[in-house]
Amino acid sequence: MDESATSTITTTEESVVKNPELSLVPPPPSEPADSHSKSHSELTTEELVAKSIAPINKHFLRPPPLRPSSNDAVSQTTANAAPAPSQSSFVKDKKSKRQLKRERRQDQKSSKNICPLIAKTGDITSCPYSDKCRFSHDVEGFKAQKPEDIEGECPFLDSEEPCPYGLACRFLGTHKSKDKDGVLGGKKKMSDECNGLNKDVQKLLWKNKMKFPKADAKLKALGLLGKAKSKTKIVEEKEDDETVPGTCHVTDGNGVSEVNGDLDTKLESAEVPEEDDLDIKDGSDEPPMKKPKSVIEENGSSAKANNGDVTFMEKVVGESCTQTEPEAGMDVTTPEGDRSLKLHPREKKIIDFREKLYLAPLTTVGNLPFRRVCKVLGADVTCGEMAMCTNLLQGQASEWALLRRHSSEDLFGVQICGAYPDTVARAMELIDQECTVDFIDINMGCPIDIVVEKGAGSALLNKPMRIKSIIEAASGTVDKPITVKVRTGFFEGKNRIDSLITDIGNWGASAVTIHGRSRQQRYSKLANWDYVYQCARKAPDALQVMGNGDVFSYLDWNTRKADCPELATCMIARGALIKPWIFTEIKEQRHWDITSGERLNILKDFVRLGLEHWGSDTKGVETTRRFLLEWLSYTCRYIPVGLLDVIPQRLNWRPPSYYGRDDLETLMVSDSAADWVRISEMLLGKVPDGFTFAPKHKSNAYDRAENG
Repeated sequence: MDESATSTITTTEESVVKNPELSLVPPPPSEPADSHSKSHSELTTEELVAKSIAPINKHFLRPPPLRPSSNDAVSQTTANAAPAPSQSSFVKDKKSKRQLKRERRQDQKSSKNICPLIAKTGDITSCPYSDKCRFSHDVEGFKAQKPEDIEGECPFLDSEEPCPYGLACRFLGTHKSKDKDGVLGGKKKMSDECNGLNKDVQKLLWKNKMKFPKADAKLKALGLLGKAKSKTKIVEEKEDDETVPGTCHVTDGNGVSEVNGDLDTKLESAEVPEEDDLDIKDGSDEPPMKKPKSVIEENGSSAKANNGDVTFMEKVVGESCTQTEPEAGMDVTTPEGDRSLKLHPREKKIIDFREKLYLAPLTTVGNLPFRRVCKVLGADVTCGEMAMCTNLLQGQASEWALLRRHSSEDLFGVQICGAYPDTVARAMELIDQECTVDFIDINMGCPIDIVVEKGAGSALLNKPMRIKSIIEAASGTVDKPITVKVRTGFFEGKNRIDSLITDIGNWGASAVTIHGRSRQQRYSKLANWDYVYQCARKAPDALQVMGNGDVFSYLDWNTRKADCPELATCMIARGALIKPWIFTEIKEQRHWDITSGERLNILKDFVRLGLEHWGSDTKGVETTRRFLLEWLSYTCRYIPVGLLDVIPQRLNWRPPSYYGRDDLETLMVSDSAADWVRISEMLLGKVPDGFTFAPKHKSNAYDRAENG
């Protein structure tokens, strides 16, 4: 891990220095140059940087990959035109949800889906459901069709307990032989993960019977619950001889509606189709597929309550993480004569984010195994992926999985996103009750269309009074620190956070993170750090301001902190996706010219942690592979320090086609999904037949801005 050279021949920016090590690197085999490489070689280093093209040493340039010609594209289009009529028949023969569920059950009964209890113990009699079990009990049939084992050791080999996947483990050959008592008996090792969803709580959420006394009390105190009764009228549809014991008033931010039950939250999800209500039996483990409906009539018009038709996972991820002691203020009622006992929002516990390396909450790629990798490489603060409040309140196991926490994450928060004060406050109370977290972050800057269309994320930037209601309701519901993540504004050139920064602190937020781009800007152009500095200087002392955007080296970090001492810290997002060792670089204040072997070891660590988290059976292996490929779609953008004429690399640089210093490095810098799959096969074995992959995210810094 030798440091790269420290000569400081400055160019257009003080943080950009010449790299004198290039003469020591032997060039790869010569390749015929084409017009693209010639034009690149004709430009000076300064011209390349001005055009946001990575100034890679000419010895490593290669011809760009061949792209299909327009004639090929036309012929391909013609070839694909033939099966077009079958598309209409496909739409016509679309299967119903009931039929799809029946097929899933039949597939579970096949020999490839063996009962987990039988797989773990190897004993057919261990399953208490016997013939009623939804999984197969054919051990020999399962062994006959099981894919061959993967090279390497089982990730649970060093655990105190045997592998929980037993016969289904793809590393079965490395399991230690144990007698039957060793498999079934013994005290289990306590899990290193927590924040799972308790089954009983999930059933209450499914049936809308979960109570939120603290959230409802705060909403009522703020006038967001139970007002303006005369403005709305509830028309209840007939139910099957059921009477609802009471009503609760829920605000949706634009008006107040009165809905049935203990919790009929106004949700931002899709409307339910008009079908018969589903009768839910007490004690049933199956999630309701449809919610009871209410129709709200206002000014002569009617609208359905937005309760959402939800499909749930059949298996809950993990068990609930029990808290060692009750949270302060959970069931405490302040006496009427002693209001001084109630904490002011700014008197609550706060977290000092100053000088800490903060890994941003990252959708899809910011999963628990990735965060564990970043913790090893030097991250101080981690945060879970963004979870939608509506889905949490509906008990969706897939959404609750985003809140999982590992014991190595010593300073950990979760990020939630919602459009209305009631959903956010109730989700806050639920998380505070069921999870162990150090802070809760509210996302008010997400630019994704599906989020913005629901009125959440960056759509809130156009509704300052809604922001106020959400922060006040959230901070008054829980005693944990509340942080907020925003962008500069919704439209480019119309920044507005500077006018709200003082109020955000007064409303109850402990910290705010400002991404130096607008929603309209998405990830195009560079982040506006001057505006972030302006907001940080206007913020009250009690409000910590963190900046976010384009931090990609320790020099970027140093520059932001030096330019604005009022900044508490900088949140690192895409920089950590492309090179997670950025945390090491910042702490050691150096450019790490990491080798391809060291990068492969980091990927191996991720795979091992992924198999621990998602499982070592076939399903867990393929889930780990999918998230690995998503990550590789970012890591390929990293340009090794030893190949650059100018260091450090900028986040918006477009690299030309180039060779690495060895075959593995050349494979790692490829932007072809086929090469990413090859890397995954080196770590997780061959992909299944018919496997395809396309990255979910396309957030290159040089992508064209949408909606702008």
